[in-house]
Amino acid sequence: MPDIDNRRPGWWTRFLEMPNDRPAKTLILTLTVAFMGAVLVTASAVLLRPLQIANKELDRSLHIEDLLRKLPRGGAGIVIEPRVVDLATGEYVPGIDASRFDQRQAAMEPTESVEVPAGTDIANLSRRARKAVVYVGSRYGKAELVILPVRGQGYGSMMYGYMGLAADANTVIGLSFYEHTETPGLGALIDTADWKAQWQGKLVSDGAVIRIGVGRGRIEPGSNEAAYQVDALTGATWTGAGVNNLLHYWLGPDGFGPYLAKFRERGR
Repeated sequence: MPDIDNRRPGWWTRFLEMPNDRPAKTLILTLTVAFMGAVLVTASAVLLRPLQIANKELDRSLHIEDLLRKLPRGGAGIVIEPRVVDLATGEYVPGIDASRFDQRQAAMEPTESVEVPAGTDIANLSRRARKAVVYVGSRYGKAELVILPVRGQGYGSMMYGYMGLAADANTVIGLSFYEHTETPGLGALIDTADWKAQWQGKLVSDGAVIRIGVGRGRIEPGSNEAAYQVDALTGATWTGAGVNNLLHYWLGPDGFGPYLAKFRERGR
């Protein structure tokens, strides 16, 4: 007489044999699919993060290279050195690898950042890092430019960019934004070549007051504003105001002001 296997089916078999309209089966399947989806999304995010970081760094470097091309001879012979700066003192900070310093992350760390007082927070930063990375460009040991990271609230996003200044720390080489989500066709005009080209040669201040910024309309050549301002962004008043505010903050005493004063004094 053949053996008869009287063992009960496993739980998975019993589960599959359940009617599909059973609430328990529907709930379990839903939770299982959701769990597996979450695992896949998390794994993808972890695996792709190094690539995302690399792509961001590449994009930033392209914007820095774009600023260099605005120099005479296209920046040939210029050596870029990233340096970490203490924003309060304007001094370089030794012992920190500037290539690994994450200024955006530092702005979220209580011990590495400071709260920006409401009365001076014209760029709507809320908090800013105590330190920042600047990029000093030198040729044959002599500084010819410095590139500053700037950020501030636009119409619909936080705008992140770089401003390049000549060795006098007052003449603009260029302004380039590498991250924002401003309105296409309006605020996003800050990415257009024609508008960006207007910044080259503008002056930050008249020696006493910061005057650089976006005008209220078209800037007429030869006008009092022509040395300091670029044309307004048609239909994007809020974005233009955001650019003004972030520039006045970061080029002022609460941003890179102390550093720029020392940069002028020491020549680098």
